[in-house]
Amino acid sequence: MDELVIEGGARLHGALTPSGNKNAAFPLIAAALLTDQPVTLRNVPDISDVRTMLQAVEGLGVEVGRHDRHTITLQARALRSAAPDPALVRRIRGALVLMGPLLARERQVRFGASGGDQIGRRRIDSHVLGLQALGASVDDGPDVALRAGRLRGADLLLDEASVTATENVVAAATLAEGTTIIRNAASEPHVQDHCRLLVQMGARIEGVGSNLLVIHGVASLGGADFTLGPDFMEVGSFVALAAATGGEIEIREAGVQDMRMSLLVFRKLGVDVQVRGNDLVVPGGQAPAISPDLGNAIPRIDDGPWPAFPADLMSVALVAATQSSGTVLFHEKMYESRLFFVDRLIGMGARVVLCDPHRALVHGPARLRGEPQGLPSPDIRAGIALVIAALCAEGRTVIRSVEQIDRGYEDLDDKLLALGARVRRVRA
Repeated sequence: MDELVIEGGARLHGALTPSGNKNAAFPLIAAALLTDQPVTLRNVPDISDVRTMLQAVEGLGVEVGRHDRHTITLQARALRSAAPDPALVRRIRGALVLMGPLLARERQVRFGASGGDQIGRRRIDSHVLGLQALGASVDDGPDVALRAGRLRGADLLLDEASVTATENVVAAATLAEGTTIIRNAASEPHVQDHCRLLVQMGARIEGVGSNLLVIHGVASLGGADFTLGPDFMEVGSFVALAAATGGEIEIREAGVQDMRMSLLVFRKLGVDVQVRGNDLVVPGGQAPAISPDLGNAIPRIDDGPWPAFPADLMSVALVAATQSSGTVLFHEKMYESRLFFVDRLIGMGARVVLCDPHRALVHGPARLRGEPQGLPSPDIRAGIALVIAALCAEGRTVIRSVEQIDRGYEDLDDKLLALGARVRRVRA
């Protein structure tokens, strides 16, 4: 197990370019199963979760060629299995998006329990119900097994705007007979990238970027060459990092169109972020102050399906709030265990009241103290939030279980060092 040893108190400054969108990589890799033609993906993040996903599709019979760290070509000439390796599926939640493509290509799929961050119950009912609407039958035993003699288009309403359920139903619908209408579809940037790749492969999809998708089934799909957009979670994390440390950071090719709601939230926390074309600049030396709501009421920051504030940025925004003057309520609506990491922040000196599993009241600014005895990284986003806290704290902090953070952030050490952070990785 690796650890990060961080000496806090340095004002970070410099420029960086974010990696490709981690959450787009999974469905785009899975989409290659829908054709026997080569699919080339560029700007793919070289992180452990993506490497696990590539292992999973190789196990199914997909040929994977690497041109460089961030460019791969996938070709599924013939699949030898419709059951992804259970050991790999348990490691990454993103492997669930293989369900729709395998059902469409092989007319069957078998899945064991999925993994990912332990942030609360993460149901797969929406996936199964959506695929059932297209004609799949389900055997819900120890594993989930789906079969379909053929898939037919349907007019369906997802019972929640699930990203991965939307991606699974869209993938299956591209090769279904007739037209599929998906209502209450997720519309996050990675869902949009998924749809755009499928269109490039020959799919007929209307409404990309909205919560109403119309898919006209086609007989077959072809190859494609597609570039992933920037990871807006990484962009938001570095905005929070700059704000918390008082440094000046330029984030190049930041995908500004996907950051509008996040920038509104950071502005509510008193953080000035300047937009320069497709780049973002967080000026240094800020003294952020939380903006009260009308009537001097305590403001609230909550998450929700796109285009609301992303759940995966709640942790880093909360850490940024500990360094802003004022009081703000965070309401995490989507995962009942997401906010439990604030106990670690409280131990570092943050003034946070955890009201219940979904709400935390933050009063800042607080002088944070380092934790030389070590802090574990409970999940990807809480892990990066603790790194940000350590960078603005006084003294030394040891961050443990760094492999959790590595699942979502490529070359984190190098990026931090390039910004002037005092950080080193050690083997525990």
